[in-house]
Amino acid sequence: MPSPHLFMDSSALFAGVVSADGASRALLLLAEGELIVLTVSEQVLTETERAVARKVPKALPTYREALRSTRLRIVHNPSSEDVEAHRDIIAHRADVPIVVAAMQAEVGYLVTLNRRHFLDDSGVAARSGLRIGTPGDALVWIRERLVQ
Repeated sequence: MPSPHLFMDSSALFAGVVSADGASRALLLLAEGELIVLTVSEQVLTETERAVARKVPKALPTYREALRSTRLRIVHNPSSEDVEAHRDIIAHRADVPIVVAAMQAEVGYLVTLNRRHFLDDSGVAARSGLRIGTPGDALVWIRERLVQ
């Protein structure tokens, strides 16, 4: 059975790096143990590094080590044409490239802590064809796949 494949946005990746525990951290540890595959886009890496540098600069070495140890799959940002073609997929325009990158990466799950833009609008999941949830929701989804 192939490993569960997830896409993390910057909110989830940030939480996994700066927290010693919690579901986001558990996802990073599962990826480190090669039980799951985590994918991020170049935009997610940039956003996360900026947030870590601004909010918790002492965690930058931890962030960089997490990138290496989890073997994150890094995908290119979608083209401007692809973003424009999907501009109505999510209300917050800045998040369109994240959703499109996850769609193009063909992952089983988009992990986010962004309730307002992703989770409270169930239409995003319907329009994108992605399962979208919190890190805790993703852990439940992973558990279901690993015990099959």
